[in-house]
Amino acid sequence: MILLIDMDDVITDFEGEFIEKWKLCYPDKPYVKSGDRRGFSIIRQYPEEFHGFVKRIYHDRNFCRNLPPVDGSIEALREIQTMPGIDAFICSSPLFPNFTNSTLDKFIRVKNHLGESWVNRLILTYDKTVITGDFLIDDNPDIIGSSTPNWEHIVYDQPYNRNSKTVKRLTWKNWKKVLSV
Repeated sequence: MILLIDMDDVITDFEGEFIEKWKLCYPDKPYVKSGDRRGFSIIRQYPEEFHGFVKRIYHDRNFCRNLPPVDGSIEALREIQTMPGIDAFICSSPLFPNFTNSTLDKFIRVKNHLGESWVNRLILTYDKTVITGDFLIDDNPDIIGSSTPNWEHIVYDQPYNRNSKTVKRLTWKNWKKVLSV
């Protein structure tokens, strides 16, 4: 089984860190609470006049580097790595247009949280549909790209993607059951 696992809001808490930075940087401005977000894109949750504030946070030089792990993700990935018959990769997209910072930060974050062996299993791409695998675990319920993917999409459960009609949903509490391992 080839398992592709997204990083932001699956392995690392992108949204939680974004909200903390927002409250610190813009205490006088309202923010969208995690449970109130409706849709995958954070920036689309804010009025256009706030888009500059949103970008300043997640395009900050070290934002991606310092994201904390999602509860249970590190332990699950370490266990997955030892399971026979599973070949797992982290498959993530750099933040555009500031891909230089986010690309380096993602490598550093993987090394710091999961170790050198996972750095060699990191795939960064804007088009996940061209990557070969059996399953893609991703919080984005609508993966689109230039190809018809050969993997089955499993949505990592988040409040903002619960309106998706995707049948398979996973968390780090139920991953073994969903993947039948």
